[in-house]
Amino acid sequence: MADDKPTMKKTLGLTGVTANAMALIAPGAFLWITFQLQASNTGGATDMWSGILAALTVAFLTAFSFSQMARRYPEAGAGGSYYFAERAFLDRGKASHQRFARLAKFMTGWAAHLYYWVYPGVMVAMMATLVTYILGEFGVSLSIPTQVLIAVVFAFTVGFIAVRGITGSTNVAIAINVVQLVSLVGFSIMAIVFRVENPLHAAHWAYPSASSILLPHNLSAMLFQSTIAILILVGFESSTSLAGEAINPKRDIPRGVILSLIIQGLFAYLFEYFAANYAVSDKLVYVGSDGTKLTGMAAAAASGAPIGDLTKQIGNAMLGGNGFALMIVVAITVGIAVLGTTLAAINTGVRVSFAISQDREMPGVLGALHPRHATPHVAVWVLVVVSAIIGSMGVLSVTALTGITLVSNIGTFALYGLICFFTFVTFVGRTEFQSLKHAVVPILGLLGNIAMLIAVVLIGLGTPGVSQDATKMALWITAGWTVLSVGYLVLTSRKVGKAIVPSVAATEQFLRANK
Repeated sequence: MADDKPTMKKTLGLTGVTANAMALIAPGAFLWITFQLQASNTGGATDMWSGILAALTVAFLTAFSFSQMARRYPEAGAGGSYYFAERAFLDRGKASHQRFARLAKFMTGWAAHLYYWVYPGVMVAMMATLVTYILGEFGVSLSIPTQVLIAVVFAFTVGFIAVRGITGSTNVAIAINVVQLVSLVGFSIMAIVFRVENPLHAAHWAYPSASSILLPHNLSAMLFQSTIAILILVGFESSTSLAGEAINPKRDIPRGVILSLIIQGLFAYLFEYFAANYAVSDKLVYVGSDGTKLTGMAAAAASGAPIGDLTKQIGNAMLGGNGFALMIVVAITVGIAVLGTTLAAINTGVRVSFAISQDREMPGVLGALHPRHATPHVAVWVLVVVSAIIGSMGVLSVTALTGITLVSNIGTFALYGLICFFTFVTFVGRTEFQSLKHAVVPILGLLGNIAMLIAVVLIGLGTPGVSQDATKMALWITAGWTVLSVGYLVLTSRKVGKAIVPSVAATEQFLRANK
């Protein structure tokens, strides 16, 4: 009798693979979301662009490592980084190395879940905040319970799309990428033209010249900005979890990793951040509830949506007073981009969980595939519930949202650093080893991610108030997830009689028995 068990369908070409990764990076969304946080770094906002460039450098080092692993292991399926971790040690040929394969997989799965299972919830909270802002511009004030409801409804809407399959998700991702890139280019061109055609519009521009945006001013400020910027760049690696649904994974997955970062990071982010910073002046005004008036970068730091405020200013000057209409259009495209980011994050997260559960290192129910759509539907709905809870927490508390975001950052840096390390382990000593591609690049990527991780924690703990409280919360959540993960690993190992790090002799015996 034929095996009618559902399997993932190979439907994605290079466009589909790249579009899904691009949707997770989503520059149209993150310019709106993170500009306030970046501007709030007193004395360091002038290094916003150079900080993004520094983070982009680390991202490219990491992306290159991911692409090398994806090219070597096109059979990775939904496992992506989890599969890479195992093969990095199993393929070494010696039991003294191979015995660490399970531990490597565990560490990768631990980091991947901190990243992929937290990130969608952050986006859910961002969507609720965005909807609240847009309606507020029309004079509609939403209560906290209503904002929580928006977060929950949005999470389940994204889940419905994700369950339908990667083909439907890809079509949504392509449409979203087109919309946000058109909106991004349009806004950026208008911002630059606004400054060029109105040189006397303001008494003081945040940056006196274009070169002052591009050149770094302070090393510590640039480092701080880069720790924020890495959050807006993550997602390029998500295509590695789509190998099981790619028609030609050996060719398209490595290309998709690099292409998505080139298009969204190198082109989109650097262009849009240059344009936005170029247009900030003392005419950008924020008036607090106590009547305090702030201008320029200080206004951007205080406003809940500085890009929205800047868009209104530019639209009023260039479109005959229609700045409000332009802002609403841009805000809607941001909402569309947040949808794409959340969808891509959920698709990636559940596929990693699917691969781990197939390996019996997580509850088997997470590996169940939908009989018609061939998607890990149980994992999707579990992650939707988690995202709805996280999103609701984010709506209720700024500290909670910041803390949860930092948890995702910790998972990101840990995962990226591990893959850089595993890339070196995979290729060193082999005939195809090349020192630049397989040693210099991944080691620099490893060091860059470690530096980012340390900087995020130290800067957070050293900044009193919300940042310090949020960092402590993030560390507690990370510790809790570590205890839970290690506990599950230990209990499972005892149940099946499987060592976490077996002896060399036991590994050799196992390998002989399974030849």
